[in-house]
Amino acid sequence: MSVIDQKLSERSGSKCEMCGSDEDLRIHLTKEEAISLDNSVLVCKTCKDQIENVTTTDPNHWRCLSDSMWNENKPVQVVAWRMLNRLRSDGWPQDLLDMMYLDEETLVWAGATGEGEDEDGKIVHKDGNGNILKEGDSVVLIKDLDVKGANFTAKRGAAVHNIKLVWDNAEQIEGRVEGQHIVILTQYVKKTK
Repeated sequence: MSVIDQKLSERSGSKCEMCGSDEDLRIHLTKEEAISLDNSVLVCKTCKDQIENVTTTDPNHWRCLSDSMWNENKPVQVVAWRMLNRLRSDGWPQDLLDMMYLDEETLVWAGATGEGEDEDGKIVHKDGNGNILKEGDSVVLIKDLDVKGANFTAKRGAAVHNIKLVWDNAEQIEGRVEGQHIVILTQYVKKTK
């Protein structure tokens, strides 16, 4: 057991910090950083699967948020806020959101995934064919691209794996081509399966 596992286990009383289950516990990161006590939550497999996959979300499972949203640990508050926002169309989560308080810094952190945004305001990255791109996808370049400052041309057909989305610009992604980390316009890539 790592030090982080041990500290999370102590903090949570060896229970899921969201629903209270004590079976099959795992770590969920609330932001893309090195794992630490300040950005991690100890959750059961059921919670983790539903947090990470919108299509498996069971609103009734998340009624536990009426308790966990009051947790003093910010990562737990962040996950509770995100899940309540995801489920708010069910009615009862909106009531809890209205009661919940996050300081400004924590609210920015919680909203970083876009979970709290209306669909109209959400930034969506699409490839040259209109397919939605997600963090970690693989793409192929559909045009030779001159890379400024690196003195090379990224060739058409080059694969770019594990892309990162530029969070504030729907027309840009980041990835590695020929060992160089570069920004690529989404109109010049095609998502691969």
